[in-house]
Amino acid sequence: MTKATERPTEQPTGRPTRQPSMADVARAAGVSAQTVSRALRDSPNVNPETRKRVIAAVERLGYRFNNAARVLSSGRTYTVGLVLLQSGGYYSRSAVTAGVEAAAGAAGYAVSIATIARLDTGLMERSLSKLADQGVDGIVIAVPLISVTQKMEDITRDIPTVTLDGSRTASARVLGIDQKEAGRVATQHLLDLGHRQVWHVSGPDEWIEARQRRQGWQECLAAAGIQAPPPLEGDWSPDSGYRQGQVLAMIPDVTAVFAASDEMAFGVIRALREHGRSVPADVSIVSVDDIALAAYCHPPLTTVRQDFYRSGAAAVALLLAGEAADALATASLSVRDSTAPPRHH
Repeated sequence: MTKATERPTEQPTGRPTRQPSMADVARAAGVSAQTVSRALRDSPNVNPETRKRVIAAVERLGYRFNNAARVLSSGRTYTVGLVLLQSGGYYSRSAVTAGVEAAAGAAGYAVSIATIARLDTGLMERSLSKLADQGVDGIVIAVPLISVTQKMEDITRDIPTVTLDGSRTASARVLGIDQKEAGRVATQHLLDLGHRQVWHVSGPDEWIEARQRRQGWQECLAAAGIQAPPPLEGDWSPDSGYRQGQVLAMIPDVTAVFAASDEMAFGVIRALREHGRSVPADVSIVSVDDIALAAYCHPPLTTVRQDFYRSGAAAVALLLAGEAADALATASLSVRDSTAPPRHH
């Protein structure tokens, strides 16, 4: 293998510029940073023509091997990439990040975080490309895009990827709870208490979790011979739950509500109370997430549990273990005081 030059690139003034990076070599050669890494360690998975382009780019740019010795010998950067959405549940995002960083740190890995401002495939492609250019050894995706592009498929095929109930690609493994089952469990709990109808405050339609939870709710009602009422869509925030709660408070027949997240449930409860509807005496509320605040609201919230910190840590463990199978946990209900039989029961 041709050895890269050790000297820094010079400007005409004689003052050295910054050292070219592996990402610079990748761009110059028209390949990913991971391909550059493989080519420079003579991996058999790189075809000769690609290796020639990489070596030519190395020579042209004056790239030198300035990474740690273990990176050079193994072709690994000991970095895990994490893709997050800026909006959505604050508590879940923080807990996932903490779990990923703790597990990665314990295994000797750093974490490179890429965030996207909104659910957009173009932004997702750029975030994944950024992480690929950094040569990350694995990627955790905590973004719930439904649409997946060919570029996203290509990157997640080349780099081990785990999704946390988020974007699905053909090669990515999925970790989390069965979201459709979460919707069924929440709805069935209300039916078992004797409620004859269950209304639903759903998450945004473009989120995979929101669609799956809504589907579970609909299927559970259908299995009981009940026609589902129109879902009321929120955006995961307490404010959106409050707005939809004001709508529900004006419907006298409402006795049970399944909210797709704890934070929206908080808003629903406040709106119902402001309209003189007691929880759970008049209206029972069940939701999904079981964030720390759920046990401390008034009344304490019945909710389907998701351990976001544990999921983040488990995603890193799944990446490092190299296992191929998905890992969907069973949806379990934390029953508290926000649900009760209807008055007529």
